Amino acid sequence: MTSAPGRTTDAGGTHEDCSADPDHHVRGSGSGSGQDGDRRATEAVRALSRLSRLIETASPALSLAHYRVLSAVASGDERATRIASRLALGKPSVSAAVEALSARGLLVRSEVAGDQRATCLKITDLGEQLLAEVESAMSARLRAVAERAANPAALLDSLVGLQPALDSIVAERTAGACR
Repeated sequence: MTSAPGRTTDAGGTHEDCSADPDHHVRGSGSGSGQDGDRRATEAVRALSRLSRLIETASPALSLAHYRVLSAVASGDERATRIASRLALGKPSVSAAVEALSARGLLVRSEVAGDQRATCLKITDLGEQLLAEVESAMSARLRAVAERAANPAALLDSLVGLQPALDSIVAERTAGACR
């Protein structure tokens, strides 16, 4: 279904018609700058947004927000303040997620010696089990999408490569807040 020259419309929305531009996926493949880099970044944002929704719906047992908090605790972040910083969430959002996850028996809170305001978060056995199930379902969805890409391994490597970049941004933001 074509909605305008060079554009197509399908169930996922409007997209550029790649058949009209054989270099569509080649041009601007680097980080780029200018209009082409902006266009590629916009396309990437849209793809990540769609992918996020697809992955989120892989398992109804855990919302994406709760998954993010539970996986952060499982990765070693034990304080809500660190989780909020790492995930770029407000403390009230993290507190609400921690409360809900605790009520489900997926997390436990304990006091931190010497700091009455702080609590230490730990994932429970039930939380680890659910996290493993949810991550398995999410990973299966991601692999199914990646298998349709031109280079599935490169796509997955690129997504994994986002982790250090995101950690670097969090570190800079945290260092800037301490000045």
